[in-house]
Amino acid sequence: MRTLSFRAEPATVANIAPFGTLLSPAAEAPVIRSPFYGDTVAIRKPGRFVADDTLEISVATIHPRPLRVSWMERHFLHTQTFFPLGTPFAMVLAPPSEDEMPDLDTARAFLFDGSAGLMLHVGTWHEFPFAVAEVAQVCILIRRDTARDLRHKQGNEARGPDLDKKDIVARAGVTIELAL
Repeated sequence: MRTLSFRAEPATVANIAPFGTLLSPAAEAPVIRSPFYGDTVAIRKPGRFVADDTLEISVATIHPRPLRVSWMERHFLHTQTFFPLGTPFAMVLAPPSEDEMPDLDTARAFLFDGSAGLMLHVGTWHEFPFAVAEVAQVCILIRRDTARDLRHKQGNEARGPDLDKKDIVARAGVTIELAL
């Protein structure tokens, strides 16, 4: 059994780029001015959001759990998005790939301070966020299909049109440990 240990690094626009888009007022994107509100409202679109009419908004309350990753998953049909509701969280991410499994040697851990969200690229491998304080509150943009796909358990994994959830311990003999 191999153990990978990652120290969570602060999430920035640059270091998140291989995995998704940091959704922050500091994100570089052209400013769009409102024809009604002029200079009092500055709108930016830092990345292209991908979804269809099955999109849902969920609010997750995440309680502390061991900082250990046993599964990595990816989504094929949307850019899953996480918005913190003022609380920090951590995530382990691996770049999108065509491979059956994530490239764990390119995985990284990130600490989100609660001031910016994350829009994953389609196919980015990830584990569900970890609470880094007593509790984390996160608003999630996700497809209804994902919940359906999670119910299609095959052993300790799940698969469907939008979801590919892999047991990295069983398949690769690897556990990822996260350090804050």
